[in-house]
Amino acid sequence: MPRARKRPAGAARPDKKGPGGKRTKTEDPGEASAKVENSSLQETSASRDWGKNLSSYWLMKSEPESRLEKGVDVKFSIEDLRAQPKQTACWDGVRNYQARNFLRAMKLEEEAFFYHSNCREPGIAGLMKIVKEAYPDHTQFEKNNPHYDPSSKEDNPKWSMRSLILF
Repeated sequence: MPRARKRPAGAARPDKKGPGGKRTKTEDPGEASAKVENSSLQETSASRDWGKNLSSYWLMKSEPESRLEKGVDVKFSIEDLRAQPKQTACWDGVRNYQARNFLRAMKLEEEAFFYHSNCREPGIAGLMKIVKEAYPDHTQFEKNNPHYDPSSKEDNPKWSMRSLILF
C-alpha cells in the first residue's frame, strides 16, 4: 500500500568528524573524500534568508502491480489515480509510524513524486500535490479491510491519510 517518505534533495551520507575537528564525507570506493575545514562564518543577508523559501518534496510509494493482502488486491498505480474523479484520491493504508508522521507533516500545496515500487520498472511515475490536511484513515476501523487495526480507537486514531491530486 502507499507509503510516504521524505527525501531531501541532494542528501548525502552523514559527515564524520576527522582529526583536528575537520569533517570528512564517508568515502565510497574509488571516490576521493571531501574535507571541509572549520571556519568562522560571517552572517550575510543570504545566509539569514537561507532556508526560508525552501519547498518540501515528498516521495509517495505505491505498488502498481497486483498483490493480495487478506484476499484484497492492494495495487494502486498512477493509472489508477488518473482514473479517479478529478484525478484526486486519498493515500490510505499507511501502517508505518515514520511514514505516518511524514503524512502528518505534509503541508497543503506541497508537491510529491508518485513512485512505483516493488514492480518490474520501479521509479517516479508522476507528480502530485497535497490538497487536504491529514485526517484519520477510515480503513483502520473497517474489519473487512486489509488495513484494519483493532488496536486503533475512533476517539484516538493511530493512522492518518492525505488527499492528493495528480498534476
